Amino acid sequence: MTDSTAIMHDTDEDAFSLSRKSVAAILDAVDAGDTAGLLGLMQQLHPADIADLLEQISGSERSDLLALYGAHFDGDVLSELNDSIREEVIAALPPEVLTEAIRDLDSDDVVDLLEDLEEPQQEAILGALEEPDRAAVTQSLTYPEYSAGRLMQREVVTAPEHWTVGQAIDFLRRADELPEQFYHVILVDPRMHPIGQVTLGKLMSSRRDVALQDIVEEMFQVISVTQYDGDVAYAFNQYHLISAPVVDADGRLAGVITIDDAMAVLDEEHEEDIMRLAGVGDGSLSDTVLETTRQRLPWLAVNLVTAVLASIVIAQFETVIAGFVALAVLMPIVASMGGNAGTQSLTVAVRAIATRDLTGSNVWRVIWREASVGLINGLIFAVVMGMVGVIWFGSPVLGYVIAAAMVINLVVAGLAGTAIPVLLEKVGVDPALASGAFVTTVTDVVGFFAFLGLAAWVLI
Repeated sequence: MTDSTAIMHDTDEDAFSLSRKSVAAILDAVDAGDTAGLLGLMQQLHPADIADLLEQISGSERSDLLALYGAHFDGDVLSELNDSIREEVIAALPPEVLTEAIRDLDSDDVVDLLEDLEEPQQEAILGALEEPDRAAVTQSLTYPEYSAGRLMQREVVTAPEHWTVGQAIDFLRRADELPEQFYHVILVDPRMHPIGQVTLGKLMSSRRDVALQDIVEEMFQVISVTQYDGDVAYAFNQYHLISAPVVDADGRLAGVITIDDAMAVLDEEHEEDIMRLAGVGDGSLSDTVLETTRQRLPWLAVNLVTAVLASIVIAQFETVIAGFVALAVLMPIVASMGGNAGTQSLTVAVRAIATRDLTGSNVWRVIWREASVGLINGLIFAVVMGMVGVIWFGSPVLGYVIAAAMVINLVVAGLAGTAIPVLLEKVGVDPALASGAFVTTVTDVVGFFAFLGLAAWVLI
């Protein structure tokens, strides 16, 4: 079996992913300057896999690979690349290769490329487009960032509202150029207002004399060019849309959004929420040390402030801790359990807010549920830690103290983990970005204060 065939048949790893053996074989071909061997290996890969490869290897390896492979570069790879290295790849490609690669892309993919590039590179890409395509892309860039106007593709298949199935099929067969992917024929009135759409399956399965208006889809969503792309993705997911027409301020057809673009937005939002919950911003594996440091430093500073607040609480009970060393041993357990419980509630709440499952109509029920869960879990672990206090330190009173503190902190963790994201969302702050620091502060401060405060009251 040749190396090129082995790429798709690596038994050690998922056949649908880029394996370590594949990467090693490609880099060996690059090191050897074996252009023919490299092309044999690369032609087996999907553009998304090639993008993964470019993101995984080092900058020098990436430069050497593009020097050998650049002439055969597929434009679809650019749309799959992480923003952090896309500029580098574009700069490394010869102008004629870049021109050919860009011309193969749909307008929405070109707009996505241009959004994050510097002006000189934007001009280079726009200059590679034919005049109609350049005008369409330039128009899309005038719409607000993160709007449907940026997300849509201009390539649309339309038909007059009075056509029959036969007329539509004949039109499609005679068309010189059709979008690479489309799922509907959009019906428009004489003023180019979309009034319905017909799926290709319905079109092909109906008699030629059937009017298109008689087979339009029942679910017909029209999207404004200024609509937030997150709302667009939500609509696609909520109503199981495949594609939807986009209209301008006058209601005229401006483009179409397809499910792949909507789901890409949904994936980006989910990934962003996860990264923000962890306090790592929009970082990626291809970022430099300085970039990664800059992204993480602010949130580490916030965590330092919360740790100082917790330390201030502890400092108020120095005398108690000095008299009972067991308190110093046990108090991290209370804070840690509260922190974990708060993170669990927080994660559920942030996800529910993002998917719009947590709303004003059910927020109090959810808060009550999380507090109840915290109470039950607190009682269970209170029994466990009460026994630990008795067995480990021979002090029933100490067992009661840590048991009570455990219940208090887990109930507060459930409340804070749900209420804080909701409150932040109400005041216009991204819950995924700021909730973690607040919840951690609350569970640490409450945990230490409850445990040490009860100990001071009972043991002294």
